[in-house]
Amino acid sequence: MFQLCSASARTGMLSDMGQVIPQFEYGSGDGGSGQGFGHGGGRSSLAVSIYADRGYLRAEMAEDAAAAGLRVAQTTDLGRLLEPGEPPALADLVLVDCPVIDGAELAALSRLDQRASQTGSHLVVSTSIGSLDDVFGCLDQADAQILVTPTRADRVIALGRVLARSGNRVRELSDEDRLSLLRLTEQVSQIAQKLEQLSGQGAADTGGAFRFEGEVAFGKGDTKLDPQFDNGSDRLVRASRPPLPDPRLVRKIIRQRQLRARFFEGDLFADPAWDMLLDLTAARVEHVRVSVTSLCIASGVPPTTALRWIGQMTDAGLLQRVDDETDRRRAFITLTDKAADAMARYFSELGSSGTSMV
Repeated sequence: MFQLCSASARTGMLSDMGQVIPQFEYGSGDGGSGQGFGHGGGRSSLAVSIYADRGYLRAEMAEDAAAAGLRVAQTTDLGRLLEPGEPPALADLVLVDCPVIDGAELAALSRLDQRASQTGSHLVVSTSIGSLDDVFGCLDQADAQILVTPTRADRVIALGRVLARSGNRVRELSDEDRLSLLRLTEQVSQIAQKLEQLSGQGAADTGGAFRFEGEVAFGKGDTKLDPQFDNGSDRLVRASRPPLPDPRLVRKIIRQRQLRARFFEGDLFADPAWDMLLDLTAARVEHVRVSVTSLCIASGVPPTTALRWIGQMTDAGLLQRVDDETDRRRAFITLTDKAADAMARYFSELGSSGTSMV
């Protein structure tokens, strides 16, 4: 759902005084060298439209886009999206800044998201933690990047992500960037694999919570029947599935994990994927819906970083987005059945020792 975008500032990209960043370098389609383009653009540059109410920020975003080789087609305020009549044409990339957003702007943002999905335009939206739930709720079509109170470096990294997806060959990432991306991808993959092993839903077992013994075609997919017969009739057997843990136990574990931040630097023990899995496990048993803002807070890392993890874990099949049935502008995050089953088996394996787990 979300695109991977680094949340860490790179001192080599931006000076402390906010000076212009150096241009990215591109390669031509035949492997030759090329150069970045400014506002004048060039035949290989992407067009960008910028919508932001803060004038200084529009100028800064345009400056960075031009330095990244993008052709700045339009810079205007959010009101342009609200004007009646024919909506403005979409550029290849649309940057929107809406730290505080009202109902009319949310509706316009939702329409923009739908149009971007239809045209293939890239959408990057920055907002505040206070407006995150509303913004997240109306962006479900165009695979938008969402940034929460981003730094200038965060915005530049988001631009780089768009360029990478667009087939342009940007100069290589720094070793630090590359290692961060690899670490994130590897960690999420490992979590997904371990949860699949715990849930017993590997490639050879697609039965989920039910198992059927004795393979036989039954509707869609393969179904298994129990070889034991009761009065000559086939019968389905429900596999033993442990229940999810007591939410009080999970909340206790969460409090223990949070307690460490009182005595050590919080980043030292940062494990957003596990913290979010724990929070969603407790919420599932409590029948409580978790907003994206609450989940970002539970992760213990900055919101933009948390959104990156949520996107990766959604792609890995661990989390899913659920729209509010009564208010389509809102959405929540839940565990998938696969992840819930794995968490149940994990706590079952721990048994009573889970009370001392951190």
